[in-house]
Amino acid sequence: MKKIQLFSEIHIYESIDELPPEAKNLMEKAAAAREMAYAPYSHFKVGAALELDNGIVVTGNNQENAAYPSGLCAERVAIYAAGANYPNNVILRMAITARSEKHKLTQPIPPCGACRQAIAEYEIKQHKNIEIYFMGEEGEVYKSNSLADLLPLIFDSSSL
Repeated sequence: MKKIQLFSEIHIYESIDELPPEAKNLMEKAAAAREMAYAPYSHFKVGAALELDNGIVVTGNNQENAAYPSGLCAERVAIYAAGANYPNNVILRMAITARSEKHKLTQPIPPCGACRQAIAEYEIKQHKNIEIYFMGEEGEVYKSNSLADLLPLIFDSSSL
């Protein structure tokens, strides 16, 4: 038997005000997108914003549906919109923020597993890491330098 150790590095900022200017701006755009989310069932709104290498920012928010599997998370709305409209541009960074209508979220909310896999696909496609910043409604902001910090042992096309 062998043993491997996996290492992830997460940077923690005390608040959005501590972020580098480009990340703060992106998080503010994610928060604006969050407020336009369609979340009548969960009352859990999520916004995402991506900065591309051409300076364009693409946003997304969660879109729910009464047939639950038919909805889509904010991160995938944004990343698929970027892939559809700017297929040759590199995604530099992503900001994600969530807000519950039931209670205040002060802990960082990371992407779900399905979103992690979708983000991984784009990191592999573009041969470049995507910085990921995530937070609740307020409070600490976590930053990972790559999706691999959030999803080690990535499943990709080399396994197909």
